[in-house]
Amino acid sequence: MEQKHDILALDDIKLLVNAFYNKVADDVLLAPIFNERLHDHWSQHLAKMYTFWQTVLLEEYTYNGRPFPPHARLPIDATHFDAWLSLFSETVDNLFIGPKADETKWRAGKMAEMFQHKLAYIKNNPLNIL
Repeated sequence: MEQKHDILALDDIKLLVNAFYNKVADDVLLAPIFNERLHDHWSQHLAKMYTFWQTVLLEEYTYNGRPFPPHARLPIDATHFDAWLSLFSETVDNLFIGPKADETKWRAGKMAEMFQHKLAYIKNNPLNIL
């Protein structure tokens, strides 16, 4: 078995993203949400996630987008975020160890928190447009 190391390069991010979304695709709660939205566009989503995490973690600015709007109208709540974050953290812990791995989990938690606040705002202010 290969010894764990920290997240240091794009190949590490690809490993993380691929392993994570393999788990998502098998998850009874999350898979229907992703499948409904992505249909047969999983490869495009994965490519976008590579660039997103490459930008966030490695400070290699390859992502150009707004991560929240695609999630704004999804039928998701705290239960979905908890499942997403649990699978994500589990995947990081299974594959990596080190400060960047810890930062990755922290950033994912902060993103989930921010998205939930934004979704609550939209729910309470339905006339606002993104």
